[in-house]
Amino acid sequence: MNVENSVMVYIQQDAGKIAEVSLELVSKARELADELGVSVSAALFGEKVAGELERIAGLGADRVYLVEDPKLRHYTPIPYSKLMIHVIREYKPQIVLYGATTGGRDLAPRVASRLRVGLTADCTDLKIGDHVQKEVEYRNILYQIRPAFGGNIIATIVCPEHKPQMATVREGVMRMNPPDTSRKAELVRLSSPLGEGDFPTEILERVMEEKTVNLKGANIIVSGGMGVGTRENFSLIRDLAEVLGGEVGASRAAVDAGLIGKEHQVGQTGTTVRPKLYIACGISGAIQHRAGMDGSARIIAINTDPEAPIFSIAQYGILGDLSEVIPRMIKAYKARV
Repeated sequence: MNVENSVMVYIQQDAGKIAEVSLELVSKARELADELGVSVSAALFGEKVAGELERIAGLGADRVYLVEDPKLRHYTPIPYSKLMIHVIREYKPQIVLYGATTGGRDLAPRVASRLRVGLTADCTDLKIGDHVQKEVEYRNILYQIRPAFGGNIIATIVCPEHKPQMATVREGVMRMNPPDTSRKAELVRLSSPLGEGDFPTEILERVMEEKTVNLKGANIIVSGGMGVGTRENFSLIRDLAEVLGGEVGASRAAVDAGLIGKEHQVGQTGTTVRPKLYIACGISGAIQHRAGMDGSARIIAINTDPEAPIFSIAQYGILGDLSEVIPRMIKAYKARV
């Protein structure tokens, strides 16, 4: 495989803990690289993180470029961007992927600006294809797919003229492959090009707040939309989620209307989820919402509109008022347990 034509993933870590989105991207990079006939590489910077090599290799990486330094324990912009630029210039990947996290969204544009290449933010899908521009045909380039205009359309963006092609990708939209423990990756330890002047800031204290909503890890999600009506009516959604041992989700319309906080939002502009059971209550099923939950194993839709698009993807549809249906569901469930 071509070392200087790889699909590279920036492995985000903090205090030695790798971000899940980076592992999802290694799996996606493996898929893209197999289609292109190239290798998968990873760039990993941190303190004492070499132990993650097997985990990264098991998901599809062929090579990991590693820089370890106690000063890299936490992300800071200047040293991380300098390292990423150095690795890209040295090893010349054709594609570089970053998680669309706070750190990834900070790092990727710095690198793109310095290298004078394109960057597409917040992608929800990536594909390989061809493109004709000004009578020039570009083959096997990266299609960078993301919602645009407030999620009302899906845009496919290409940056064919300059390499690497770079994109940040949202958490949860790429499936993580089952790890293959037999896979091995080459570890390339790099000497750090960083000097004291590359660390103009020092982190003195960090205050972390744990997430109160874990939509990505939930097996059951009960979501409400504009059909719920009021903030008070969301108590029905919460009651059903509590009885089932699930999390509370919401459509963007419900969040924008102030019915519930944004941390509960499911969809292209929220969290992408794949629970075992997704119950959509009063959600019409706009394409933006469906794209964020249509990978659910089972979908139950409750709506008063028989023409609601949500019914087209639901395995079970209930035509009725959720204020009547949900209490009956709760009663029936409690009677069985």
